[in-house]
Amino acid sequence: MLDKLVDIALEAGAAIMRIYASETVAARSKDDGSPVTEADATAEAIILARLHELNPETPIIAEEEASAGRAPIAAARFFLVDPLDGTKEFLSRNGDFTVNIALIENNRPVCGVVYAPAHGVIYAGAEGDGARKAIVAEGAALDWRPIEARNPPQAGLAVVASRSHMSEETHAFVGRFSVANLVPAGSSLKFCRVASGEADLYPRLGRTMEWDTAAGDAVLRAAGGQVCTMDGQLLRYGKRLQASDVDYANPWFVAAGRFNPFQA
Repeated sequence: MLDKLVDIALEAGAAIMRIYASETVAARSKDDGSPVTEADATAEAIILARLHELNPETPIIAEEEASAGRAPIAAARFFLVDPLDGTKEFLSRNGDFTVNIALIENNRPVCGVVYAPAHGVIYAGAEGDGARKAIVAEGAALDWRPIEARNPPQAGLAVVASRSHMSEETHAFVGRFSVANLVPAGSSLKFCRVASGEADLYPRLGRTMEWDTAAGDAVLRAAGGQVCTMDGQLLRYGKRLQASDVDYANPWFVAAGRFNPFQA
């Protein structure tokens, strides 16, 4: 399954890069005010078609379909897709955007792929099989190597935080720790930097949706890290009929390497 998801992400990423290479990229605003481009729609169409071919009986929750009111009800097993996470980064051309595909089983992200096509790097992870990273050249993933989340260094934590959503609450949470450096970044690459041991902590004290986090969460868990809500519980997927928010919305969370940030 994981290798199949890698192939699908690479195909979607190639389509995104063809649009990224054009001189102008038009964007429109969705109902929630977030931008969407031709690249989002094109990549999602590719991913949906390939996932249906791969596993036609498994429901797919995808960002643009959900935004259009076409999200199926999640079952015990379903796919979560964000075809272009970091549309603002795509539009600003800083490269920090990703293709995200995850498989959810019993509320857990058990398999996931995060592909950053502008950076030529792809991450993959599956429950029980660990996590890995590869460079991408000419549409192929090359030189796979295993990655692992690290134990917190004594010299202070490396913290990665959202470039577009750095809140006062996030600054306050980070202030609880001894921090060596704080690096802003876009999209689900923040999870992957924790998963690969380049960072120790990624707090997101702001609103996200499940498709924003599932693939990066799967990679991080496979690498030995964790993603917890503010009460210290693992982040769950397939959340519906929530009193406090819409279907598939996440609460605030903290992604960490090999330590519990609520016991630090």
